[in-house]
Amino acid sequence: MGTEKIRLGIIYGGKSSEHEVSLRTALSIMKAVDANKYEVTPIYVQLDGSWVKGEALAGQLPETIDALRLTAGAQSPNQPAAAGQELITASKPASMFSIGQQVDVVFPVVHGPNGEDGTIQGLLELANLPYVGTGVMASAVGMDKWMMKTVFAQVGLPQVKYVGLLRSQWEKSPEEVAEKIERELGYPCFVKPANMGSSVGISKAKNREELVQALNLAARFDRRLIVEEFVQARELEIGVLGNEELMTSVVGEIIAAKEFYDYEAKYKGAGTELSIPAAIPAHVAEGIADIAKKAFQALDGSGLSRVDFFWDEKNDKLYINEVNTMPGFTPFSMYPMLFQAAGISYSELIDRLVQLALERHADKQRNIVEAEGLE
Repeated sequence: MGTEKIRLGIIYGGKSSEHEVSLRTALSIMKAVDANKYEVTPIYVQLDGSWVKGEALAGQLPETIDALRLTAGAQSPNQPAAAGQELITASKPASMFSIGQQVDVVFPVVHGPNGEDGTIQGLLELANLPYVGTGVMASAVGMDKWMMKTVFAQVGLPQVKYVGLLRSQWEKSPEEVAEKIERELGYPCFVKPANMGSSVGISKAKNREELVQALNLAARFDRRLIVEEFVQARELEIGVLGNEELMTSVVGEIIAAKEFYDYEAKYKGAGTELSIPAAIPAHVAEGIADIAKKAFQALDGSGLSRVDFFWDEKNDKLYINEVNTMPGFTPFSMYPMLFQAAGISYSELIDRLVQLALERHADKQRNIVEAEGLE
């Protein structure tokens, strides 16, 4: 590419309850990238699932979420795209791949299902486009809390006790499911949809009545559910950056004003305090960094992830909670702030992620795809 600008496509929005979060992230990235290095093209996935691509941004950046919608040219699938915008629909699959002729690398910041679960990543693989973040497998496993815990257990990472179940099991045998949870985990416990991010659909249950409500709520979001043992612990988080050579950020702590770090706390402040770096002993920080790297490698992660932990201070025990393979980049987001504290600015972090995406893509091109290559 020489001294030419890198053509960066940012995919945002999505058919997900985390649509607004994604828009906030995209807006933050657009404002932070160096206009001398990048030409940014907005690609908006609307709530109805249709895609619309705007022209490369030049000059004035959008200032608000509503302006960001209009930047890409938000339309309904039945309307023609506005001037300068291209509507991308299932009936025109070739138009999806035409993006590859207009961008050099993609930064997908669609959160939740149909975004960080391997689906967009798979599309970008088919289009042979470099993209920021984890690949298909790591994204899919990292999104499904039940599968992620299964992988972590396989490599011996410390976790709280949990019960995984299907929505159909809960609907068919509620009494049996509730008794199993009470017997194996007890109260209080946390109930979560397996495939949601940003703490959407998560509840803390302190008795049978609350457990029933929590399972019913979680079942509205996913067919796979997970219930976790409650541990009195501090919530700590660390960022991982890299492909095969990994670096970690400082450790941060979430001091939630509510009973747990929910959607309101994550994205609207809601009285939550973030302590960066966390006031913890050196051996705890080192343990977190070590487990975070092992978890990242177990998923075959690439680019970035934020890894969340519980630290039972009284018993000095660490438990890995989960890996978030596409953490938000909003003003309240932990991941960029953790690396800011580690000496990597927001814009530099974006630069590194883009380079990591290009490096991983180049490495993948080394793979032999034809049998003749073996001769």
